[in-house]
Amino acid sequence: MFLFTHSHEAVNRSNAIPKELGAPYILKKVEVDAALTEFSFEERMRYLREYGSHCMSFSVLQPGMKFFDMPGKGFMAYRSIWGGTLVLADPVCAEKDRKTIIGEFLKAHPNTGFVQITEPIAELIHNEFGYYATQFGIETVVDLKNWSIKGKKKQILRTSLNKAKEGGITIRECYEETRHHQLSKEWMSTRKIKNREIGFLIRPMAMDYEKETRKFFAYHGNELMGFIFFDPVYKDGKIISYVPNISRFSHSFRQGIFYAIMIHAMEKFKSEGIEQLNLGLSILVLDEKNRTHEAWLLKNIERLIYRFGNFIYNFKGISFTKSRFQGKENNFYCAHKWSLPVIKLISIFKLANVF
Repeated sequence: MFLFTHSHEAVNRSNAIPKELGAPYILKKVEVDAALTEFSFEERMRYLREYGSHCMSFSVLQPGMKFFDMPGKGFMAYRSIWGGTLVLADPVCAEKDRKTIIGEFLKAHPNTGFVQITEPIAELIHNEFGYYATQFGIETVVDLKNWSIKGKKKQILRTSLNKAKEGGITIRECYEETRHHQLSKEWMSTRKIKNREIGFLIRPMAMDYEKETRKFFAYHGNELMGFIFFDPVYKDGKIISYVPNISRFSHSFRQGIFYAIMIHAMEKFKSEGIEQLNLGLSILVLDEKNRTHEAWLLKNIERLIYRFGNFIYNFKGISFTKSRFQGKENNFYCAHKWSLPVIKLISIFKLANVF
């Protein structure tokens, strides 16, 4: 069974979509569970705006995701691979409905793992369904109400901002810029993984729906030097935060572009009354504690991947960059049936296009 969502491609079909989404969009098939009534895109967005407070909630709209829809409750997003299922992020539903929707999902998909879930969801899955719940990384959240670039630990932010200003960099929020596609191609050629874009754990740059994504660009004169796209984080029908999910930069000006754009955007969000900025997830950044609900062998393997696997993915660089903002760190987890879920672990990185 399929539901219809919307794509920016080709012709204007605005008469077939909710008015607030605007045009141009076309209808595009997205797979959902046949056993349940599928949500329209408008219905899915209503749930997302009400309960999408996870830093990956907006990213579940990325191409290729499947949905488990439960009318009156909410939905879960997942991918299928090698005869199994991987759920991405928390269920998009009220807290009181979490146990019900997860339980129904597991009845339909018994061979399931969960990735990038918050601690309350990890504990629920462990306590109610007998799964292991092992840390998979951390989330960093900055308190914008009290945000400033003062302090010894933020010296690198001030230095980068000053170098950008001295270098003639200007930053502005813009929605007409199109050169970011070419800059992205050039940036990709410098990455550890050059021939494909990371997905699943990180949403791709191209999204069918970007209405509430904020886009900030850095220029040197008229030359595009870098950009960051911030996706919304929702609660109770309002945007409560943003998360910088996409960033690209020119290597012709390497001093301070990322931090300069971040500071500009954070000051803008703060002036609008946004109280926090979610910096998103740092994968495989783990604490030293082994909890009773964690699989210690898996956690040690994750530690080894983080320590020696930086040639595959820039685990350490991403963690270091986010640490400069001195935000609060929250643990994120994966949940799994077996103490050493080798296939599930490989499946995560396969879906993410790491190999």
